[in-house]
Amino acid sequence: MTNKVLLVDGMALLFRHFYATSIHHQFMRNSNGVPTNGVQGFVRHIFSAIDTINPSHIAVCWDMGQHTFRNEMFTEYKKHRPAPPDELIPQFDLVKDVSNALGFLNIGAKNYEADDVIGTLSHELSHDNEIYIVTGDKDILQCINANVEVWLTKKGFNIYNRYDLKRYQEEYQLNPLQLIDIKAFMGDSADGYPGVKGIGEKTAHKLILKYQSVENVIEHINELTPAQQKKIVSQLDDLKLSKQLAQIHTSVPLDVPSLFNQMHYDLDFIDVFNVLDEHDLRVSKKFIEREFMPF
Repeated sequence: MTNKVLLVDGMALLFRHFYATSIHHQFMRNSNGVPTNGVQGFVRHIFSAIDTINPSHIAVCWDMGQHTFRNEMFTEYKKHRPAPPDELIPQFDLVKDVSNALGFLNIGAKNYEADDVIGTLSHELSHDNEIYIVTGDKDILQCINANVEVWLTKKGFNIYNRYDLKRYQEEYQLNPLQLIDIKAFMGDSADGYPGVKGIGEKTAHKLILKYQSVENVIEHINELTPAQQKKIVSQLDDLKLSKQLAQIHTSVPLDVPSLFNQMHYDLDFIDVFNVLDEHDLRVSKKFIEREFMPF
């Protein structure tokens, strides 16, 4: 395999770096007074990943609005997330403009989340390519396979919690897709789906280790403790719904071969610096000059 494909959860990087600097009111406004702190962090982070991975192809994946097919399944899905701060709002469009200008392919699909786009691209492209996913969302671990690594943001711009298939299986004693079953029991307070109240991550992991799937737990429910039986039976509909909501969709209607051709990337520092100058991203420019210039 010669192609290395970098798939980036764009919103995860934008949010991460916005909140990391906004806590100290470091909004890094441009000459028009528009905050750029999240965008600056996005740029620095993605070029750190490029320096480490040396990808031949890059795509940055985005949510396309708040409403997705999961809201149709469950009206409370992500319903109670707080509104973004005023300083972040103008950066949603700005970061996509900058990403595009830097030569990265922005991809989103209406009615789907960025996770689903990442899941579809990684599923389709991993047959013939090495895939590296950069995100802050552990749900993406379910997308790992023999040719897909997930790099979870951890500290700074280049320290990750890196998972390949071997590490995941050794650490969890499960296959990555079984994370869906664990999440079905746990639920997700951030996304707003319930799971089974009273069953946390440790218990969910033990159940899936023994029974392998939600469906098999239900089939052998008489083997569980009375307390576990009561919780599951009384919340059976929530459990089944939560498994559907936890599963990343890997068949988003995308023209993957065409997108793959558009994802081809060649690093040109002159072009990069021109884009950063044009958008007043001086902090990012200085960072790249200091860290990655080949001299």
